[in-house]
Amino acid sequence: MCTRVLWPDANGSVLTGRNMDFRFDLQTNLWALPRGVKRDDGVAGELSWSAKYGSVVATAMDIFSADGINEAGLSGHILWLAESNYGARDESRPVLSQAVWLQYILDNFATVAEAVDWMNQTQVQIAPMVDPTSGVEPALHLALDDATGDSAIIEYIDGKLNAHHDRSYTVMTNSPPFDQQLELLKGYEGFGGDKPIPGSTVASDRFVRAAHYAARLPEPSTQLQGIAAILSVMRNAAQPFRTPDEGKPDASQTIWQVVADLTNKRYVYESTTRPNIVWVDLTDLDLREGAPQLKLDLQSKLALQGGIAGNVSSQFADSGPLNLLTIPVMNELLAAAKKKS
Repeated sequence: MCTRVLWPDANGSVLTGRNMDFRFDLQTNLWALPRGVKRDDGVAGELSWSAKYGSVVATAMDIFSADGINEAGLSGHILWLAESNYGARDESRPVLSQAVWLQYILDNFATVAEAVDWMNQTQVQIAPMVDPTSGVEPALHLALDDATGDSAIIEYIDGKLNAHHDRSYTVMTNSPPFDQQLELLKGYEGFGGDKPIPGSTVASDRFVRAAHYAARLPEPSTQLQGIAAILSVMRNAAQPFRTPDEGKPDASQTIWQVVADLTNKRYVYESTTRPNIVWVDLTDLDLREGAPQLKLDLQSKLALQGGIAGNVSSQFADSGPLNLLTIPVMNELLAAAKKKS
């Protein structure tokens, strides 16, 4: 469920791509979020802040920041990791709900190093949530990358924060945890071993395949060539639509892909069910403090006959603020659903 690839030397640009793999449509829209927006941790409101940086994010059901880029060129990507365990609540440490985790990073930091330093110093905890629409509690990890080409993979294993921080960490998928993925990679051709490049959609195979093709990308001569090149890698690591195998009713498929140009501040989105590519240039957006939060309603605009394509920076509209799901609201929704059943 999901693949992320960082290309730190695309002829002077830093590009990152990700596939969103999930078993159902996440009703994703894009949001332009200006500086100065006030938010809190989504748990008890003990940690609150005003956004230092504006950002563009791709949401899940307009209640969860799943992917995005800020105006400083820091990008983040939430992926699934079944082994995630955030540990018992420690009241001495700050906490962020899963829904606001990425947004806090984009709001407050310009580089991977800044974000990792803060997480290591505070030992911030992540509060798991239950998706009110499905009853599933997500198990998540986070990839970060920035305009310098730096990278980090943030995981919580057995309640412990593991921040894998190194510019060489250009690929991330799902299980097993990142340190084990690196060990498995060593067994394949080109990475120290003699196994051929694998072809299945298993996360460990996608990890190898993405690393293999990302290392062989030709230098682009234009921004368009660079974006097309990294999209070709993401498509190679994508999961096709399929009937789930026996005993695996929740098999995922790739539902959308994004590419973030961290140097030129462009965010590219492609749906696999509404296949027009659209992009947003952050420099075309009003991200000044006091500007409204704007939404690009992909659910309706991509479904129109002919849809939308190309630069859609001017098509964001004010439909009210983005309200990320909080744990108190989640509990209310779950209680209401329980009463109905």
